[in-house]
Amino acid sequence: LSIDPDGNTAWVTADELGRKKVFAVELATGTVTPRSENGSVASVLADATQLVFLRDDLRTPAELFRLAKAGGEPTAITTINTTKVTAAQMGKAEPFEFVGAGGDTVHGWVVEPVGLDAAKTYPVALLIHGGPQGSFGDHFHYRWNPQAYAGAGFGAVMIDFHGSTGYGQAFTDAINDDWGGKPLTDLDKGLEAALAKYPWLDGTRVCALGASYGGYMINWIAGKLPDRFRCLVNHDGLFDMRSM
Repeated sequence: LSIDPDGNTAWVTADELGRKKVFAVELATGTVTPRSENGSVASVLADATQLVFLRDDLRTPAELFRLAKAGGEPTAITTINTTKVTAAQMGKAEPFEFVGAGGDTVHGWVVEPVGLDAAKTYPVALLIHGGPQGSFGDHFHYRWNPQAYAGAGFGAVMIDFHGSTGYGQAFTDAINDDWGGKPLTDLDKGLEAALAKYPWLDGTRVCALGASYGGYMINWIAGKLPDRFRCLVNHDGLFDMRSM
C-alpha cells in the first residue's frame, strides 16, 4: 500500500511515497499503522500468527523477514547479502519533488556518487523506467540499479514521471494516449530541478538511459531534445508502435 485507490494521500505520509511497506489497518477505526521500515516489501505470505516477506531498498538487496501479527518489529530470517553489502561502497539515496507537467507534484530520487566531494562536480546518469506504468521507488533494482552508476562516479537521477504507479490511479492513467507528452516534460523539469538542488551534478555532462518504454523515451528524446544530452542509451526501446 502506498496510496488509496482514489488517489488520496491521507493514508500515507510524504516519507512513504515511493516505498512499499507492510501496514496494519484497525478495522473498527480505520487507523493505519506502518509495520515495516522504509524500502520495498514484496511476496508476502501469511499464516495465523505471522507474515513472511521480502524487503529491499536502494542500498540493500532483498532478504527474508518475519513479522508477528500480534505486534513488534520485523526480524530478519536471512542475511545472504550482508557480507557483500558491508564490503560494497554505495551512494546515499534521497527523494526529491518538483512541479512537473500540468503543475502536478512529481517525485524522484537522486543517488550520490560513491565518495561524494561536494566541492567537485560529477556526470549525471538520468535513468528512465519502463512500463511506462511502473516506478523506481526505494527499491534495489536488479537490472537498472543506480548504485552501478554511483560506483562509477555518476550521480544518478530517477524520475517517477506521469504514468508511474503509487501516486493514485489518475496519475497513472494521465499518459494514456500521451506517451511522449507529460513524461518528457517531467523528465526535462525533473532533471533541471535535480541540477538546481544538487550543485555537484554537472548539467553539461548528462547521459539518459532507458529500457522498454524507457528506450521508447530515449528515441523520443533523440528527436525532441537532441542537444540536451552527451549520450543516449536505448535498451529494448519501442520504435514503431503500429507494427509492435
